[in-house]
Amino acid sequence: MSLTDKMRVLVTGGAGFIGSHTVIALEEGGFNPVILDNFSNSNKSVLNGLKSILGHEVVCVEGDSTNKETVRNVFDQYAIEGVIHFAASKAVGESMQEPLMYYRNNLGSLLTVLEVMEEKKVGLLIFSSSCTVYGEPENTPVTENTPIKPAASVYGNTKQICEEILHDVAAAKPFKIISLRYFNPVGAHTSGLIGEFPIGVPNNLVPFVTQTAAGLREKITVFGNDYPTPDGTCIRDYIHVMDLAEAHTAALSYIAGLRTSSFYDVFNVGAGRGNSVLELLNTFEKVNNQPVNYQIGARREGDISSIWGNVEKAKQVLGWEAKRNLATALKDAWRWQQHLSES
Repeated sequence: MSLTDKMRVLVTGGAGFIGSHTVIALEEGGFNPVILDNFSNSNKSVLNGLKSILGHEVVCVEGDSTNKETVRNVFDQYAIEGVIHFAASKAVGESMQEPLMYYRNNLGSLLTVLEVMEEKKVGLLIFSSSCTVYGEPENTPVTENTPIKPAASVYGNTKQICEEILHDVAAAKPFKIISLRYFNPVGAHTSGLIGEFPIGVPNNLVPFVTQTAAGLREKITVFGNDYPTPDGTCIRDYIHVMDLAEAHTAALSYIAGLRTSSFYDVFNVGAGRGNSVLELLNTFEKVNNQPVNYQIGARREGDISSIWGNVEKAKQVLGWEAKRNLATALKDAWRWQQHLSES
């Protein structure tokens, strides 16, 4: 661990759902995280949660990752040695309505970070990608060699383009880069002090479930029960957010230890199994002894029937695999929702 002990790591979008949990995993892994976040899709209260969990304040700079001067100042002030890049807009529906905003933010922030990294001779980068690059796969589980399909959304297209940019940069420059293709992050830190904090109406299933169980929403609609799956509802790979967070520290440790000057690769990061929407709802009700009012509705445009990941490559190369199951994730998510209701 000597290579990475107390390495100073910039975490763009580090106050967000996945970013904040990764800050904890970084500290536990011997790294020294510095957050850069503009709080457009996160809440400043997460900093209090991080302080309570870690026992000290986390360094956080409020600013935009598309602003080169802001990014440059963070590199100079904190002597950054590696980067985990989360900062991006991520709502599929919104991306179809505001494509220019998504291309500007998601591509612009990555390009800005890469340009400053090159300027400062910092070459270690972990990128937040997505399983959306696989589209509707012909076979499941998907591997990293599953063909990339034309993106069904602007959001998905930004992830594809970012991966292409990173591939080209690592081929030409002394960068060591890993793109992690996430599946469906769920859950919260076991303390219940940080978790998913959606702004407005949640875009993800589990916050909708917990808000409905808490009485904040009347009911949840399951979009379609006529898919070619065992119970007719969509199947996804739900990974506990702390497992996902720990994949970032494993990936960063891996590239920090590589002797080569340039490297690029992609890894699936999921639980490696699929659960249907109804399975998730039934599991939530069972483990939390809490009913959820739901109804079956029509299919939602753009939803694929089934996808889950083969994560053997991450296990073999990075030494990482998910340790927490869906039941644990849903217990933690409910604990976080109760914390929000009490605060």
